[in-house]
Order: sequence, then structure tokens, then C-alpha cells
Amino acid sequence: MWQILLTLLIYLILVIPVGTYMFRVTLQKETRLDPLLNPLDQFIYKLAGIHPEQAMNWKQYALSLVKTNGIMLLLTYLILRWQSIGLFNPNQIGAMEASLSFNTVISFMTNTNLQHYAGESGLSYLSQMLVIIFMMFVSAASGYAACVAFIRGLVGNSKDNMGNFYVGLVRITSRILLPFSLIGGLLLVWQGVPQNLSGNIIVDTLEGSKQVIAMGPVAALEIIKHLGTNGGGFLGANSSTPIENPTILSNLIELYSMMLLPGACVITFGKMLVERNQPSNPLNLVKYRVKGLTARFFGPQGRSIFTAMSILFFLGLILCVWAENQGNPILARLGLSQAMRSMEGKEVRFGIAQSALFTTTTTSFTTGTVNNMHDTLTPLGGLVPLLHMMLNVVFGGKGVGLMNMIMYAILSVFICGLMIGRTPEYLGKKIEGREMKLTALAIIIHPLLILAFSALAVGTTWGREALSNPGYHGLSQILYEYASSAANNGSGFEGLGDNTPFWNITTGLVMFFGRYLSIVIQLAIAGSLMRKPFMNQSVGSLETDTISFALILVFVVYIFAALTFFPALVLGPIAEHLTL
Repeated sequence: MWQILLTLLIYLILVIPVGTYMFRVTLQKETRLDPLLNPLDQFIYKLAGIHPEQAMNWKQYALSLVKTNGIMLLLTYLILRWQSIGLFNPNQIGAMEASLSFNTVISFMTNTNLQHYAGESGLSYLSQMLVIIFMMFVSAASGYAACVAFIRGLVGNSKDNMGNFYVGLVRITSRILLPFSLIGGLLLVWQGVPQNLSGNIIVDTLEGSKQVIAMGPVAALEIIKHLGTNGGGFLGANSSTPIENPTILSNLIELYSMMLLPGACVITFGKMLVERNQPSNPLNLVKYRVKGLTARFFGPQGRSIFTAMSILFFLGLILCVWAENQGNPILARLGLSQAMRSMEGKEVRFGIAQSALFTTTTTSFTTGTVNNMHDTLTPLGGLVPLLHMMLNVVFGGKGVGLMNMIMYAILSVFICGLMIGRTPEYLGKKIEGREMKLTALAIIIHPLLILAFSALAVGTTWGREALSNPGYHGLSQILYEYASSAANNGSGFEGLGDNTPFWNITTGLVMFFGRYLSIVIQLAIAGSLMRKPFMNQSVGSLETDTISFALILVFVVYIFAALTFFPALVLGPIAEHLTL
């Protein structure tokens, strides 16, 4: 337990300066990289015909995001279908099948990275670079750009200016994703992760058989898959292999990489609100208060959101660590030691503690990378990643987790306002019927996609024939697959035979609607709030920058999100646990 606490303490030390840097990039304040990167940005703007001074409202912003992502979907689909050409294809990989190509391009463009293929045998190096790595950058930058526009709407410093999507896409890529990826990629190469264009190596093993060792641009993919909370892997076995994750230090690099930027988004949100509420700002109609060390680092509003997310994270982590340390009770009755009954599916290099931490982190920050096989987790241990993907607010992916949590914050102030008979307010703006309808719709979409498609899979032969376990665990496999798709996570219970037209098409649809419907609705909410006048705070106003509001937020998330899925969880992992 001490190694977990130390790991998380180091994370808190790292996330604060990263959040401050992201805040400066977001507000286009001066940074030390500007002299080097400003000419690059200007060249890209000129080449692409972008007018950086042109402001967009929420409709223009959403349309630009969807349109840009759509064009990239088409181009990358064609690359996968034609990847059998000899360019950067030393292992002679053939063209990808149509339904699998459909699933793959949607998966990586929506920041999900669900893989129904093994990368070392399913993709050429050309596809790994021009499709997978490229979309890992673009999807992460698109999500964060949407989050920045969303925050601008909440901050409301103008009536119809949410920024410029193309400028956000370029600046986030050039100033955040590329520099961080360069540093992190070199660290992974230092630890032994391959980075080359050589063909696979065939070696003789000690047993006298042959083994194929995968080569390729592994480190470049590894670092952006974690930094961009993308997930997936160069290899089918992902970060549980020594090729992608050779040492405990590389494990920590990958762990911090997927945690840093989602946490930094919350700090950016808090600091942007502090910037709005400065006494010198003519728009300062909200009480200005920055008291305490944590409020100074996170911003008062950012602190309450970060606290709520942290509570949800720690509750899940404690359950996962405890459950995995208990192991399988059937093996315990057979007289096996605790270590023997707890290590199924885990790497001996990392042990139970780091495996449970990685499992909880990758599904809380919706990354989807794995350093152990989730299908072999105990029922309660597997309940945690499944539940956190269903909640989809425990830090979440690049900006998306923050946007989802704000939906629950709006719902919380609405409920509290009803209790005391006051019109609900959030961040100085009145919450009215239009915002509540859109908020309810944004919250409902996620469970609707997971439960409706899970019911479809259970009710059809096409869905059931992919199961490797017929009982409660089989239902957990189905729920996990669609929860992972809807939450833009991408990890899976790998016992599911999911590379079929049914699973490729249905999960592709869930990923597409789960990503873009939510973002468009959330931008619409931000656009609506942006046009509203600020309200002066009074004695009766609900304080949303306190620890008590963070606790309210945790209860609202569990009541509305967790209870929605409770019947399905009872029939899946909970029933499986009780049968053991």
C-alpha cells in the first residue's frame, strides 16, 4: 500500500506545474516554447488557410470538430484497406478487412483505441504511423480543444466566442502533446522500448523452438497512447509485455503519462475561473476568494472538482487492491497461498499492487492500456474498472472527464436549488430549463448506449457466440466491451471473441455516438450559459467551491450513474462473486 501512496503523492507534485503550463497555453499566455513554436504555428495556419483571429460560436466549433474528424476517418480507412502495399511493411501484412477497418478508424478517431486485432500481426508500420499514432495525437487534441471551448463558455468572458477549433488543435499538438511525447518517448527508449523500422526478429529459445520478437516504432506509439489517454497497443498483449513495458520505471512513466493531462485539465479549469474573477476584471460579479494552498494551486472551483474525482478514484482503488489481494476463494479452499491465488493474469514484474493501481488508473482516466489481463481479475476487482467506465467522470480522458463531471455539477446545483426553493446557479450563471434538458440528455446517452447494445448482444446469436464464459462472467464481458466503447476507454475482457462483423459494427456505433453526441450537447450547454448575464452572489447562493459540494457531487454521481447500472452489475460481477 505504501508504494501506491508514494506513487500518487509524486503524481500530485507533477500535475500542478503541468496544469499551470496548460493554463498558460490555453489562454495563449507567453511560454518559453513560443520563440521556437510560433513560426511553426504560423506556417501551419498559412498552409491550411486558417485565420487564427476568427472566433467561433458553439455551433461552428462543434461543426469544425466533427467535420475535421470525419475527413480524417475517411482517409485513414483507405490506408488500412490498402496497407498491403510494400511501403513500410517489412512483415508483409495484408489489407485489413472492411468491418474491422470501420471499427478501427472510429476507435482511434474517438480516442477509444478499442482493438479487435493484434497490432504486431494486423498492421503495417505505415498504418501504425499514419493511422494509429497520427489519430492518437489528433483525437487527444480534439478532445482537449472541445474541453477548452467548453470552459470558455462557462467562464463567459464574451457572448459568442468559444475560440477557434483549428487554433486549439494546432497549439495543443505543438505545445503540449509533441514536447511531452518527445521527452517521454526518449525515456521509454532509455528503458528498452524499441523504436525502429526493422522487421520482426526470429530467435531460438532455450527450449529449442522458434519465437518471433516484434520490432517497429513502439516507443512513439507507447508514449502518445498514454499521454493522450488513447490506450491500445503496438502489440496485442499491450503494456503487459516487456517490449512495450520492460521495467518498473517504464511502468511508472506510462502510469504518470496517462494521469498527468486529465488532472491538469481540472487545474486549467480552476485557474481560468480565478482569472475571470480577478478584482481588476470588469466581469467580476462573482465573489473572489482564493484562500488556502490547494485553492491557490487548483483554483477554488477546480479544487472541489478534483476532490470529488479523487474520492471516486480512491474508493475504487481500495476495493480493487483489496479484492485482488484476497484472490480466488476457490483456490484458497484448495490450500494455495495468497500469492498463488492472486497472481493469475498479472505480471510478476509488477505484482498485485501495481497491477491494481494500473487497472484502476487506466479505466478511471479512460486510457485503456493494460499491464495485466482484466479478464482474469476477481469479480469484485473487475467490478471496479467496469464501474469507473460506467461512471465516466473519474478524471476521464483528455478533457472529456471534466466535461462529464460538470454535467453532474449542474445536476447537483439543480437538485440543491430545488431543496431550498431557489433558482439554481452555477459559476454565476442561472441554470434554467434548456440547460437542464440538455444536461439530462448528455447524462442519459452514456447508459443508454451501454445497456441497449448489451441487451442486443445478449438477445442475439451473433452477440452470444463471441462469449468464452456462458454464465455471469459472460455478461460481464459484454457489459465491459460496450462500457469501454461508450467511455472512449478501449480496454477489454479479452476472453471475448470480438473480431466479428456484429461486434465491429455495434461497438463502432457506440464509440461514434458516445463521443460526438456528448461533445456536441456539452458545447451547446456551454454556448447557452455563455450568453446569460452574470448573477451577483448572495447569502442564499450555493457554494460550489467547497469540500461539502465535492461530497454532494460524489453522492449525486453514485446515485444517478451507479444505480442506473446496478441491476446489470448484480447479474454480472456481483452474482459471480457470490457464487464463488
